[in-house]
Amino acid sequence: MSTIADNIDLVSQRIRAAADAVQRDASSIHLLAVSKTKPAQAVREAFAAGARDFGENYLQEALGKQAELTDLPLSWHFIGPIQSNKTRAIAENFDWVHSVDRLKIAQRLSEQRPADLPPLNICIQVNVSGEASKSGCSPADLPALADAISALPRLTLRGLMAIPEPTDDRAEQDAAFATVRVLQAGLNLPLDTLSMGMSHDLESAIAQGATWVRIGTALFGARDYGQPANG
Repeated sequence: MSTIADNIDLVSQRIRAAADAVQRDASSIHLLAVSKTKPAQAVREAFAAGARDFGENYLQEALGKQAELTDLPLSWHFIGPIQSNKTRAIAENFDWVHSVDRLKIAQRLSEQRPADLPPLNICIQVNVSGEASKSGCSPADLPALADAISALPRLTLRGLMAIPEPTDDRAEQDAAFATVRVLQAGLNLPLDTLSMGMSHDLESAIAQGATWVRIGTALFGARDYGQPANG
């Protein structure tokens, strides 16, 4: 039975191979270990195997793990849908937020980010596949939202995040991720981040420019209870 360390090694090999295939520097592609529904001990094991960045969807679960893991120098990324009443805790306890999709949430995060912390790194989630069940701003609304967020004082807009409709068709994967890349290039802002690609499609995402791949299942195994995928 494979361990978390074994899985991290295998995923790292996949990342390097995917980067080599398109002549990218593998060091420009970062692994975000999606630890939602997994216990703090699994995060410790992943840390021991070299992971430093961890993605969480559910605030209360994440805060509990953070409290157990204060002895480790971890970077925490919020990657789930954000309710207005959760913004203060997110602003106070995370280093990155990948799932901002409306200005009200960004404004609250900016206002509530503690002054003694660095600006909060932000990605705008784009609903690139137009799925009614999925969070994210529309491509049409993206330019105005990006301009507004980039002007907020306690945030640093880093780039875009997307969760395209799942498919095993590589051409369809490539097309969806290429759309995200083109949308970002068209914003005329100093952005350096594309958060896209999960366990089943990281190769396609890397081919289209991903800088963060959000990997859960391939590192930690199946989710522990029925929650929407983000890794």
